[in-house]
Amino acid sequence: MKRLRFIHAADLHLDSPMIGLKALPEQIFRRLRESTFEAFGNIIDAAILHEVDFVIIAGDLFDGEDRSIRAQTRFIKEMKRLEEKHIPVFAVHGNHDHLEGKWTHLPLPENVYIFPHDVTAKTYTNDSGTTVNLYGFSYPKRHVYERMIQRYAKKDKADFHIGILHGHLEGNSDHGKYAPFVLKELLDKAFDYWALGHIHKRNQLNFQPPVIYPGNIQGRNRKELGEKGCYLVQLTEGEAELTFIESSTVIWRELTIDAAAFFSFHEIYTVCKKTVDHFRLDHKGIILTLSLENVNIPLQDYKSIENGELLEILQEDEKDEEAFVWVADLVIKEKLEWSHEQLAAESDFYQELFQTTSNAANLDKSISTLYDHPSARKFLEGLSDEEKRSLTAEAEKLLVNVLYKPY
Repeated sequence: MKRLRFIHAADLHLDSPMIGLKALPEQIFRRLRESTFEAFGNIIDAAILHEVDFVIIAGDLFDGEDRSIRAQTRFIKEMKRLEEKHIPVFAVHGNHDHLEGKWTHLPLPENVYIFPHDVTAKTYTNDSGTTVNLYGFSYPKRHVYERMIQRYAKKDKADFHIGILHGHLEGNSDHGKYAPFVLKELLDKAFDYWALGHIHKRNQLNFQPPVIYPGNIQGRNRKELGEKGCYLVQLTEGEAELTFIESSTVIWRELTIDAAAFFSFHEIYTVCKKTVDHFRLDHKGIILTLSLENVNIPLQDYKSIENGELLEILQEDEKDEEAFVWVADLVIKEKLEWSHEQLAAESDFYQELFQTTSNAANLDKSISTLYDHPSARKFLEGLSDEEKRSLTAEAEKLLVNVLYKPY
């Protein structure tokens, strides 16, 4: 029986600068800076352990178009580990590490094949004589809006056909709308597997044939929650077996604690501390956003939470922990009894506030200084309509909560 075994990974973002996190303790920030490299090393370990035929990397190998020497050197080191085991790598560059970028070129080992800027087919034959055609392209520039899926087509005879595409599923607004496609367009190609990249959340769009976003290999902020990794895939004629392999060494999580049964600062601290210890994992770090709801304690105790003292002592306990659980943010979820209609009727101020937040143009104007900055815009993707609505709603809620206290 014809059989293939391979690793499908995407969105490595090697040497991600972890923007906005430099306020972390040095030891934890250093772990985060190394986390993308360590996660990638874990994937290479898995490829060698499972003796795969090859590895697919579906775009954004590097976090920036300049491809730092540090990132290239670490990538090459891992590729050489695979070369020693005679495992080839098939990779495409995405919007973050497009081919138009300026960087110091370091030669890659011979086992690495990078797809060019137009859709190309590459044939591979494993030791058992099973053949596969792999199809893919690298981004020639950062913004590729063309429907590149239309250029994919089966070529010649092969036992299996695998498409590699770093692109945007239409209807998903979380990322830049590059190389867009709809699921039917992929299925119409009659390939045996689609190795997707670009969306950082793991998602299986179709079961047979598998159409897979593995997500990125390491969470880098509070929007990239949970375990991250890659897929070990085994294809046989008419069947596919997929196994998720976790690679992340630092995991982002969110948790809400119902504080209704606790009546003092000390009781709430104790339950928070127990929660932190419950989340602790061997050899991994956790960055936790902790929310408290139904807080009903004396005013002075409440203020000790609100002013950051609870967060401070929770963090103090973790600064030197190897397997840390760092509470990055502590949020009090206040159940305020108000509505837009009520507040707008009570005060002209609130009426004007809600009119301002309902106008999307006001947000665009507010963030234009950042997004129009020649240096900053290289590292930023435009906000989706959904993200703009979320930001506006969060800002509105923050303002109302500051002005409309429950006590």
